[in-house]
Amino acid sequence: MDVGGDFTVTVIKKEVVAAALPAQEHWLPLSNLDLLLPALDVSVFFCYKIDISDGDVDVDDEEEYFRGFGSMVRALKRGMAEALVSYYAFGGEIVSNSAGEAELLCNNRGVDFMEAQADVRLDGLNFYNPDLTIEGKLVPSKKKNGVLSVQVTKLKCGGVVVGCTFDHRIADAYSANMFFVSWAELARCKQSSVIPSFRRSLLNPRRPGSFHPSLNGMYAPIASLPPPPPGGADHDHPLISRIYYVTAEQLLLLQTLATTNCNSKGSSSYNYKRTKLESFSAFLWKMMAETESDDKTICKMGIIVDGRKPLSHDKLSSYFGNVLSIPLGEKTSQELKEQPLSWVADAVHDYLKAAATKEHFLGLIDWVEAHRPQPVMTKIYSNDGPAFVVSSGQRFPAAKVDFGWGRPALGSYHFPWGGEAGYVMPMPSPNPARDGDWVVYMHLFKRQIELIETEASHVFKPLTSQYLNLLP
Repeated sequence: MDVGGDFTVTVIKKEVVAAALPAQEHWLPLSNLDLLLPALDVSVFFCYKIDISDGDVDVDDEEEYFRGFGSMVRALKRGMAEALVSYYAFGGEIVSNSAGEAELLCNNRGVDFMEAQADVRLDGLNFYNPDLTIEGKLVPSKKKNGVLSVQVTKLKCGGVVVGCTFDHRIADAYSANMFFVSWAELARCKQSSVIPSFRRSLLNPRRPGSFHPSLNGMYAPIASLPPPPPGGADHDHPLISRIYYVTAEQLLLLQTLATTNCNSKGSSSYNYKRTKLESFSAFLWKMMAETESDDKTICKMGIIVDGRKPLSHDKLSSYFGNVLSIPLGEKTSQELKEQPLSWVADAVHDYLKAAATKEHFLGLIDWVEAHRPQPVMTKIYSNDGPAFVVSSGQRFPAAKVDFGWGRPALGSYHFPWGGEAGYVMPMPSPNPARDGDWVVYMHLFKRQIELIETEASHVFKPLTSQYLNLLP
């Protein structure tokens, strides 16, 4: 059984899927929170185990097998065309306005849609190392001005992988998740459960605007950020991607350790409780510090905060676009190494709490307005020392992305974005027997991954076909 990346993917058809109904061409400006994002592409993939042993499709009969795959593709394209009527932003083009800012031309350009085949079984994919099996093979690249591309790949065993790549400037994960669920519902000839809102006025700046000076420590004009390090990337320790699973038992243990507060008499008290995300992030932050030999090195960690709840507007529950902030914490590697997990978790909690407020997001909108039309971005993505971002994928609704042939055996985001900061996304495990486990996508420096696998192998287990119940 192939457990590497030594397989070939052949694209057998390319087309463009447009919305099923025509629409008036119009321009949709990006909100100030959209403008915080540079041109980044995000990928997502869904793996489906098609049980052909008890069905009426013979995988050894090539003509019949292709006919079965063809019916799946037709359902996907029909659902896509219907979904694009409401989610028209994914069928548009990104262009620049007279000020040089990105805008969305809603012209029903459509979605690039590819059909492909791969000479590998689903249980032969190396899920642990998506650099080998996912990147450049099972998720598509995106055309320059397009917003969304899709690739549907049939596998030797009858399984199917649906890979998508979208422009982060147009949608955050919350928005993309709405689309994936609606697309799946429409592919099954159901009604879409969510109609997206593109009401940009919900995120208008205030007149006059105001913001807390602390935002200047979190965001900056791109022109003011330090250039890439001389000599380019460290080829001995590049950024690499891995996928692990973390058991519910380990998460509970981390939470317990992060919550424990030793008082002056040495006994423990539990006067507060840190969340699993805070505890997990604190643990990773300490691990990252261990890779730094200079104790004075500043280690940065950002955690993505969704502003829909803090802004407390009922229309934001269906808002399509970016409503994110990335508050960051900065500590010396010595502090992170020497202090207990509970101390680090407290620091994480404090900077998250400060950002999860209505005033923070209103101030952030005003901060962007004050700097327009200069391109701006979060400082966590700058080339200024070791840094990584944690994005909670606990609301990733992979189980609901059922196009008519069952829930996916695995759904995961994939974000090797090409910068100098790492990226980590914990998501719910798809294994129904392991409720409470997490599947964790990591894009970190090789030296950081090596330390994690050496020092924290009891926490981070490589994701395997066996764990996903894919083995015959």
